[in-house]
Amino acid sequence: MSVPHSTLAILDIGGTEVLMIMLIVLLLFGSDRLPELARGMGKSIREFKKATSGLEEELKRALEEPPPKPRPQVPRPVPFTPPQPPPPAATVPPPATAPPADPPPQPDDPPYPYS
Repeated sequence: MSVPHSTLAILDIGGTEVLMIMLIVLLLFGSDRLPELARGMGKSIREFKKATSGLEEELKRALEEPPPKPRPQVPRPVPFTPPQPPPPAATVPPPATAPPADPPPQPDDPPYPYS
């Protein structure tokens, strides 16, 4: 039997392989514990399917539900602050007149000899 995809190659087992696996399981766990194991596996598979179907239903319900309407914007009240009196006017003395600064002296030699 050819497998269409390489990731499914693990599922390509025949009757002989299944029989060998069952024989090994019988030897490991014994005939008394096999029904318990099968019952436990059945319950776990059932719980897994129930959980996945519940999740699927919840997702479908969430997708079918219309989005909630946006709430209207209510302007926030501006907190009251009492008016403050203007600061007292400070008396500033008139600026003192400074004597004009002397310009810096010019160097005797130019900075670049080839200019």
